[in-house]
Amino acid sequence: MNRPSPIKTAAGLVVLVVLIIALSWFSNRVWDVKSETLPEPDQLAIDLNMTVSQFGQANDLPDPLLKIIFGLEGKSELNKKLGDFGTAGQLASMVEKKMALAAENSSKNWMKIFLKFALWLVFLSLIFIFMKKQQHVSRFRKGLLFASVLLFGIVMGSDPSPMGTVKDAIHLYATVKVVFLPRLIALAVFLALVFLANKYICAWGCQLGTLQDLIFRINQSSRGKAVIGRQLKLPFILTNTVRLIFFLVFTAAAFLLAWDIVDPLDPFKIYKPAAIGLLGGLFIAALLVASLFVYRPWCHFFCPFGLAGWLVEKISLVRIHVNYETCIACQKCVAACPSTVMAAILKQDKKTIPDCFACYACREACPTGSIDFSMKKRTLPPANFFKNPAGQATSCDRIPVRR
Repeated sequence: MNRPSPIKTAAGLVVLVVLIIALSWFSNRVWDVKSETLPEPDQLAIDLNMTVSQFGQANDLPDPLLKIIFGLEGKSELNKKLGDFGTAGQLASMVEKKMALAAENSSKNWMKIFLKFALWLVFLSLIFIFMKKQQHVSRFRKGLLFASVLLFGIVMGSDPSPMGTVKDAIHLYATVKVVFLPRLIALAVFLALVFLANKYICAWGCQLGTLQDLIFRINQSSRGKAVIGRQLKLPFILTNTVRLIFFLVFTAAAFLLAWDIVDPLDPFKIYKPAAIGLLGGLFIAALLVASLFVYRPWCHFFCPFGLAGWLVEKISLVRIHVNYETCIACQKCVAACPSTVMAAILKQDKKTIPDCFACYACREACPTGSIDFSMKKRTLPPANFFKNPAGQATSCDRIPVRR
């Protein structure tokens, strides 16, 4: 068997990224992807003596849009005076909000969005059933992750995404003071999926999360050792602090400066190559290289949905559970976990449990089958369970037969 080498691993990463960009470019052409950027309206020409029709001509607004903005029921109402709808300031605010909502709506391919959500529900359900029945997932992991990247990223595109539902909702409200209801519905669906099964949408459905996960696994040998350099498990207090600060800075920039600081860097644009600028390209390249050494760096350091999902994750119905009656405290699950979360779940010695992405590495590494993904309530380990080397040694005598 050919052993993985740093050169082959690096080449594999390059081939993967080039393949994603090339196929995404072709997919965007097929779908005829529309711009997701809101148009910047010029200074509106408003005279309260104008008719609605004259206002539309002066500001290059088509009649269908005028009907939406002013809530008109028929063509004859285009002759109403602007003064009938309020003051100049009120009109300017109303027009800006309605134009923003109209632009949001027109930028969406609703058929593709509904199809993508349907595929998410089917795919995640199948993954959940498969993983519940299959203990050893390492042989299938890369294939499943690539299938998610291919389906939800390359084929279905960068939008919608879990991250976008949080980021775009905040930015739109901060800049125009409107709420785009379909986006809130999408966010509710994503959070409901997190509630039902511990961050399952991030684990197996998010087109960027699965790409980072796949790259991290590419840099591992069959024994889980890094091929290039060293894979790090960064402290959660560090990653979550950075993520929280980034979220606060993003929110402040949106409300105070009307500036979306994520947009120029948005790594989801790898599935929309034509929208990537120089700064974004450099950031995406750095992020993907970092994914070789750090598990899901965007999710842990920057993702607004990652932060929201981490909070909802605390009350998830189905999540990782440890049976301390059969656990032998060998901590192989902690070693297999790509982050620090399994150490916190296993020992329950910290009030804060990091993000868990339901990758099942812990369950596969457990020699006694003491870890499962279930609705069972997490319990505390017995006193001094991990502080008695002698007890740990003799506990090997009680390893049950694994089924």
